[in-house]
Amino acid sequence: MAGLRTVGAIALTLAVLAPLGASKSHLVAGSITAMAATFAIKEKQWRQQAVTLALGLVVALASMSLGALLSTHVVAGDLFFLALIFAAVYSRRFGDRGTALGLIGFQVYFVSLFVRAGLSGLPGLCGTLVVAFVCSALVRFVLVPETPERVLRRLRSAFRARLAQLVAAQIDLLDAGPDRVEKALEEVRRHTARLHESAMMIQGRLEEGTRDSATAAHVQRRIADAEIAAERLGVLILTARSAERADTLTLHLPHAPVPAASDRLRAQDDTTATLRRDLEALRLLVLRPVAEERRTAVAHVRNRLLGYRDEDNLPRASAAVQDVFRGIGETARSVLGLRLAIDGPQDESDDTPSTTRSREELDAEDVAIARTEEDEGDTRDRTGWKRPTTRTAVQVSVGSALAIVGGEFLSSQRWYWAVLTCWVVFLNTASTGEILVKGYRRLLGTVLGVVAGALLASLVGSHTWTAFGLVLLFIFAMFFTAPLSYALMSFFVTAMLGLLYTLLNTYSTGVLVLRIEETALGAACGVIAAALVLPVNTDRRTDELLATVLKRLGEVTGAAVDQLSGGPATELLDKARDLDTALDDLRSSTQPLTHPITPLRARRETVRYLVALLETCAYHARSLAATAELLPYSKTVAADPRLKGAGRRMAHNIDVLVSRVENDDTEGVAETGPSLASMLESDRPGLPRHDRVTDRVLRHLQRLDEGVIGLARPLGVRVSTPAGTASRGSAA
Repeated sequence: MAGLRTVGAIALTLAVLAPLGASKSHLVAGSITAMAATFAIKEKQWRQQAVTLALGLVVALASMSLGALLSTHVVAGDLFFLALIFAAVYSRRFGDRGTALGLIGFQVYFVSLFVRAGLSGLPGLCGTLVVAFVCSALVRFVLVPETPERVLRRLRSAFRARLAQLVAAQIDLLDAGPDRVEKALEEVRRHTARLHESAMMIQGRLEEGTRDSATAAHVQRRIADAEIAAERLGVLILTARSAERADTLTLHLPHAPVPAASDRLRAQDDTTATLRRDLEALRLLVLRPVAEERRTAVAHVRNRLLGYRDEDNLPRASAAVQDVFRGIGETARSVLGLRLAIDGPQDESDDTPSTTRSREELDAEDVAIARTEEDEGDTRDRTGWKRPTTRTAVQVSVGSALAIVGGEFLSSQRWYWAVLTCWVVFLNTASTGEILVKGYRRLLGTVLGVVAGALLASLVGSHTWTAFGLVLLFIFAMFFTAPLSYALMSFFVTAMLGLLYTLLNTYSTGVLVLRIEETALGAACGVIAAALVLPVNTDRRTDELLATVLKRLGEVTGAAVDQLSGGPATELLDKARDLDTALDDLRSSTQPLTHPITPLRARRETVRYLVALLETCAYHARSLAATAELLPYSKTVAADPRLKGAGRRMAHNIDVLVSRVENDDTEGVAETGPSLASMLESDRPGLPRHDRVTDRVLRHLQRLDEGVIGLARPLGVRVSTPAGTASRGSAA
């Protein structure tokens, strides 16, 4: 959508300027300005976007005027450019509007350098800017409108598609032979991660895209239920085809060993055929529009799947295979709950007793969620984490100064390419390692883009509108590939610039080779500035984020255990999403450590293991939070005060890990001992465990306990043994 909107704004700008007899330089200036005015604005509400767009036009006119005024004053122009760069980066601390205005100011000044603006042509260029901003506004608000509600609607549709893809991958895992099981498991991992990404994107749009906080809470709850149920279904399928219970770490650790196969599932077995049929039915149920649920066949499928939540409806099979059928029933229930939260009440005429029970449970949960929202009001903390924009602004300014000096030696006409590269490698990065990786990817994309640009320039020649058509295509590709590959995005940017140079009649092979040199220089200046000026070491950055993840994990686990023990209700799913956000930040910051070209192979595997283990812990924490929020209205889960004691060991161990990460000299000891389930049974042996807490809760607690101990060893934390001795974990 961002690509369509940007291409639409550029095309409309060209359609307006061309009949007016605008020169090629004005067409190029209008295109780049329309692009900047469209992609820079990230605010969600139309009114906020309109205000930012109006302020952006003022900033753009001022930036273009100063660029033309200072075009003949080299030193003053360079000093102003540095001041503008500092202000543009510093303004990010003021949120989306500050970021947008800073980006527009920088980009338009860059345009003035690109088209060599002078005072004589300033009125025409200012008119071009006005046209570009007006066209951007028309595309944004009229031709390709985007509202939070529409975005949320598309995201919900995408979530259903991702969920169906995950179920399809799980079917492949069920059917995979010994020679294909590793590939099938890797597909399950990939689709599980993509489903989680979709859930996180929806979480970021809920408040703006729903009618009220109660509706947002309902959707949030149902999205979390569906994600957890689908992920758990994958674990159960893996367990059913394994000789022993599968570890959830297998679904999060790349290249993890595949559990040994068992004979529980045979390809020609009737139970296996039924299981495959019902998984396929679940996938189709996820994809079916709500309107089609009124059909008898669809209702029959839904009722059959929900029936697996009753023990009497389970087929005769091993316990592990029966667990898979239960998982199908729980996933079908989560799909039903998601549709009720999003689309409202539905036809109940074909409901079976199992379906009616599921609806009643969902209705009771919705009432409790609404009551919790009313009690909370607007007391939730909405403040976000402030980024260290001052440090980044200083680093970018120093790097840009080096790029200006070095760029002048390479070319007195196009030194600004080095400055642009230095600018972009700092965007969305926070450590020296991240900047180094981003600079390398940009240089790689630029080299490949130069080759493509040279080939296209020779083919296009003087065909102006063919060149503009390819420019629009490359701009769309640039936006479409940006989230996937920075190197690929840089490739399309450079290929597009080759066409722009052709339009301006300044193309030559030497110009594109110069672009490679300027790009390499700008990336090097960025790395030097990041390493020498207020540096943020990659290890320090990852340690800070790791400590944050562990703290969030402790908060979620502690609150869930407290609520399962009979404590007061809290917003557990909000805490779980805070944990997910912190984990995403950590995953991004470890990219320099896990990059394929890193020479520290053992360290790369250790980091991958740590992140995978944290993802496993986050999954169990999310599941605990979702289960705890079922209290006190659930008929299947009851509070058990003994859980508070069982969770105390986990809380202590997490605190020890946090202290170790924040201070290497800390000598805390992580405690191990008997399993949490055995602790509960030994506490009151005469009481049946199922009367107090479900097996699922105990499994999640046990896996969390094991996961935290697993984290202690690579972090070098001593671990106590049941005999009372302690051994320091290996850091290998």
